[in-house]
Amino acid sequence: MSNSWNDPFDQLQQQADINPDQIYKVAESVKNADFSDETTVRALVQKLAKIAGKPISKAKEDKIVQSITDNNMPMDMQTLNQLFKK
Repeated sequence: MSNSWNDPFDQLQQQADINPDQIYKVAESVKNADFSDETTVRALVQKLAKIAGKPISKAKEDKIVQSITDNNMPMDMQTLNQLFKK
């Protein structure tokens, strides 16, 4: 694997103590997921919050779920970070 692929995972592990293997497992589990389905997206958001060991408020969870199900999810890291920090 190239350094450019490992760097974000190394940063996740250092900053949030998230094991890259957990990220790979989640990514594999949602490969064919229906991101327009609120239940599916909500379960994914809750799973990621649990992996990160970060509680997520109901309001923040609702906002993230709505952004994803409305297909209005930003794809750049800076905007994603801002969304999760609100």
